[in-house]
Formats: sequence, structure tokens, C-alpha cells
Amino acid sequence: MALVLMCGLSFSGKSTLAALLAAELPAEVLSLDRINQERGFDGGQGIAAGEWSTTNKMAHERAIEALESGAHVIVDDTGSPRFVRDAWRDIATAAGVPFTIVWVQVSLDLQRQRVQADRETRGRPDVTDAVLAEHAAHFEAPSDESPLIVDASHTADPVTVEYLAAAIETEREGTQAIAEDG
Repeated sequence: MALVLMCGLSFSGKSTLAALLAAELPAEVLSLDRINQERGFDGGQGIAAGEWSTTNKMAHERAIEALESGAHVIVDDTGSPRFVRDAWRDIATAAGVPFTIVWVQVSLDLQRQRVQADRETRGRPDVTDAVLAEHAAHFEAPSDESPLIVDASHTADPVTVEYLAAAIETEREGTQAIAEDG
């Protein structure tokens, strides 16, 4: 078992990568966007901090349940600010499973291209320019947290997905060996 947190700006390809990685491992994907939708919120229009807190609590509860059942868990979220990552790290530690951050880095130019394409096709609910700008301005990168880094242009690449799955499995095996020795 492992707890994997996707991290990055909107439209970086986190959801695409999470779905492909979940199929490769296999793993359960917990999408905070989906939880917000269940609750009647549209994150792309902005959600109050208190409501995000409730959504995170619900996601934490679901992750704990999935980890207890023996599943890998991939959290599909922006993974920012840092305290959000710290809470997920604490859950992994309490469950005795490795915690991996997958940071999908996207240039603002590629992000704009993807937003524009999505607005033309209506592939997903829109994220307003104001929400995108605020998120980019306040994004706290996991630079000092040893993340696995993926360029946004490679999120659907099978080789990238295989590499990430192998890295997560290797970390899991290392954690098991430490637990067995310890």
C-alpha cells in the first residue's frame, strides 16, 4: 500500500496521470473535485476555505478506509498549500504506508492553452481566470519534499506512468523491509 498525492496547478494533467497511474498500480483515486461535486460545489468558481476544509476531511476519511482495506490510494488534488501535504503525510505515517508526492509541473503558457481548449470543448467544468490566477499566485511548490516530478506534457505517456508506478512500488517495498526489520 502507498498514499500518493498529486500536486500541481489546475490543467497540469494531474487527473489524467492519476487515472493512468491507478490503472497501472492498481489504486483507488480520491478526487477532491468529485467530492466537491458530490457536495454541490464547483471548485472552478471558487469555494470558501471552510468548505475546502470539509472536503479535505471527507477525503481523509475515505483515504484511511481505503488504506485499511489494503488499497493504494492516489489523491487527485492540487496538493497546495504545504499544510495540505503535511496532513496527507500524517495520514500515511499513521497508516504505516509510504507517502509520495507527484508534482506535475506545467508552464503558464501550456496551462492557458489547455484552459482555452477545454472552454471550447467543455470537457470539464470551467475554472475562472480569477481562480486560476489566485491559485498560481499562492501555489506552494513541494520543492523541498523530494517529489517525483513530471512535466505536464508527459502525463499521458505510458513510459512516464510505468516509471512512476515502479518508483512507488520500490518505495513501498523499502518501507515494508524497514517495518519487517524494525
